Amino acid sequence: MQRTAIYPGSFDPVTNGHIDIITRASKIFDKVVVGVLENGAKHPAFTFQERVNMLKVAVAGIPNVDIKSFSGLLVDFVKQEDSSVIIKGMRAVSDFEYEFQMALLNRKLAPDIETIFLATSDKYCFLSSSIVRDIAKHGGSLEDLVPDELIETICEKLGKS
Repeated sequence: MQRTAIYPGSFDPVTNGHIDIITRASKIFDKVVVGVLENGAKHPAFTFQERVNMLKVAVAGIPNVDIKSFSGLLVDFVKQEDSSVIIKGMRAVSDFEYEFQMALLNRKLAPDIETIFLATSDKYCFLSSSIVRDIAKHGGSLEDLVPDELIETICEKLGKS
């Protein structure tokens, strides 16, 4: 039986911290599905398709990773993908309270689905998509923060005019 894990997020944009979690999860599970959340209530900097495309570029070298979209309840997407595991990255203790609450809620909605927390590598514990957006908007360097092949794309979209 193939063990599939779901790694959900908005990835606005994808960072090296996200790639770290995806890479490490891909070594634990037979298949990792990166679920890009399509949420009409949010106003991301990058369109849904741009986020999907950036992720596809970023994980092109990881054969057991698929990029898919979802909207609605995460537990429904997990079931749709024939999985029972959600992967969540943890940067700091400040992430824990919210992610723990969401894990308990997901367990309430679907008791057969487990959430596994992976601690982000220490070199990325400060990194978030919002920090990347802010640096790009102010013309700062994104080197070592996002995959090299995405720096130009992100800077063109968000960089100083």
